[in-house]
Amino acid sequence: MQMAAVVPMTGIDSEAAPAVSETLLVKQAKSGDVAAFEALYRLHERRVYALCLRMAGSRDRAEDCMQEAFVQAWRRLANFEGRSAFGTWLHRIAVNQVLSFHRKEGRRPDFLEIVDDRTTAGEDRPGPRDAGLVMDLEQAVASLPAGARHVFVLNAVHGYSHIETAEMLGVAVGTCKAQLHRARRLLAERLER
Repeated sequence: MQMAAVVPMTGIDSEAAPAVSETLLVKQAKSGDVAAFEALYRLHERRVYALCLRMAGSRDRAEDCMQEAFVQAWRRLANFEGRSAFGTWLHRIAVNQVLSFHRKEGRRPDFLEIVDDRTTAGEDRPGPRDAGLVMDLEQAVASLPAGARHVFVLNAVHGYSHIETAEMLGVAVGTCKAQLHRARRLLAERLER
């Protein structure tokens, strides 16, 4: 059984406000409660941004994809049936936004931009010695072919299963496994240099 995420309500002193479960927030947001959807946004924005950033390759594109993902989530919230976690459903929308962006633009993103991921905000930063390794790894991941990069980000970075990753990307599970193997092989070669 999964534990429901608990977040404080927005607009109220978080010290005094009781925690509200994600399930309740989704229910309230489905009934049109904008504050509940804002709380869901705050709960998920970092992970959705990180996902978009790694898949899109630039901050501007990631911001655009993240914004559009949340707009689409608000519009489609009535269709959310709760068969998966809200975060999983939201990530799928974000993945679709990034893939749609790539299709519309008809070009590969510029992957050589090194970005400061929002998920590290407030956490311990790598030391000068580790920073080079992080930059090398980010560059190596960013330089992967799109299919391998998308599978690697969803599976190895965000922890989705092969089945979930394949479903999000609209590919066969076997293709997902092959792309992950390819990504790992290419990363090993690139980091060895």
